[in-house]
Amino acid sequence: MRVAIVLLFAATPLIAQQAPPQDDLTIYQIVDAVSAQRIESDIRTLVSFGTRHTLSDTLSPTRGIGAARRWIKAEFDRISAACGGCLEVFYVSEIYPAGARRLRESEETNIANVVAIQRGTSDPNRMVMMSGDIDSRISNAMNFTDSAPGANDNASGMAGTIEAARVLTRYQFNGSIVYLGLSGEEQGLYGGHTVARMAVDSGWNVQAVLNNDMIGNIEGISGVIENTTARVFSDGTPPTETEQERGLRRFAGGEVDGVSRQLARYVDRTADQYVPDLDVMMIYRLDRFGRGGHHRPFADVGFPAVRIMETHENYNRQHQDIRVESGIAYGDVLEGVDFEYAAKLTALNAATLAALAWAPGPPANVRICGAARPAARLAWDPPTDSATVAGYRVYWRLTDSPSWDDGRWVGNVTGHTFDGLVIDNYFFGIAAVGADGNESAVVFPRRPRRGERC
Repeated sequence: MRVAIVLLFAATPLIAQQAPPQDDLTIYQIVDAVSAQRIESDIRTLVSFGTRHTLSDTLSPTRGIGAARRWIKAEFDRISAACGGCLEVFYVSEIYPAGARRLRESEETNIANVVAIQRGTSDPNRMVMMSGDIDSRISNAMNFTDSAPGANDNASGMAGTIEAARVLTRYQFNGSIVYLGLSGEEQGLYGGHTVARMAVDSGWNVQAVLNNDMIGNIEGISGVIENTTARVFSDGTPPTETEQERGLRRFAGGEVDGVSRQLARYVDRTADQYVPDLDVMMIYRLDRFGRGGHHRPFADVGFPAVRIMETHENYNRQHQDIRVESGIAYGDVLEGVDFEYAAKLTALNAATLAALAWAPGPPANVRICGAARPAARLAWDPPTDSATVAGYRVYWRLTDSPSWDDGRWVGNVTGHTFDGLVIDNYFFGIAAVGADGNESAVVFPRRPRRGERC
């Protein structure tokens, strides 16, 4: 049901402010540029290291996690050379103590991650990230000597991250894009914790973390074969909210409107808009039931973070020794990866990163009021890169709807009144829009603090 609204800013000539186009044609080109052949080549290279277990060989030039991460860094260096040095490529490592969970009992473990930063032109401290995991494992989480090819889990996500860098470094963006190769995921999300802490300590304004963990399997354990959907997992509300914020939310609503959930909605809309034959399932969970992934450390510190992955998992191909039992083949080998599907999910990531990095930053200090009135009012402050803002789009939806179903361009203003929409019956949000039509993620408003006005 769509409800007409009346704009109540007579002094502002909004009618003369034409809305930007809602499609950015360049993003279609980005989607088309993603190569399944290059992704296949990268997955094959990662598998060729034999094992990438966190505790595996770090000195060999051909086997183990050390060889794998050096190759990943070298690949980012090659991509940077091709774009005139547009990437800052470096390792971020941390030494974890002996006896830490799933690490060596008798000695420390150095867990090294690869970081490549493509700096933005107007708002370089605003970061959007894509990550894949370097490490792999088999049945025994502590077996670091036997072969653990990890073709889908997670050479697919790592290869997708490298391919996104190849495509996106052909362009310049307002915000920065960060490409991550994270280690230690299978042992305890160690690499993600290290990089998340670095981002906090560095004062990065992280607007999105797209963690890709298993993006290449299309054959489920039940035998279903399907390549037209993907899943996005997200937190409903950030774990960093205070008791006061939690108490206010009890009365104002927003249990499914945290920053990670808004990012998940953004990914879903991007798929509908730009990626042919792909439908995103938003899963209202941090991760799969009882399991974890490398987006969690970023969500734990309050960053918008989601997990993007295949819809149909095949547990015979996850965390399994390579073997055949009772006619069933076990093991995470190349034959279990559909490279075209991995390319489709990589394209979704690249489109989302591009749209967010080209868009202005989200509006700040967004607040809402309208109790006991036949109208709701939003007010906000411009983002730090306000010069890139063409205007704003307000959104609203029924409180039981999973998506922002209605939206309206309101021009370059800092407030909007929804005349005729009772605040009790709807949720509202606001996004900043650039001249090319790219939008920030929607910001869910809060109640004004004492002395603040809408």
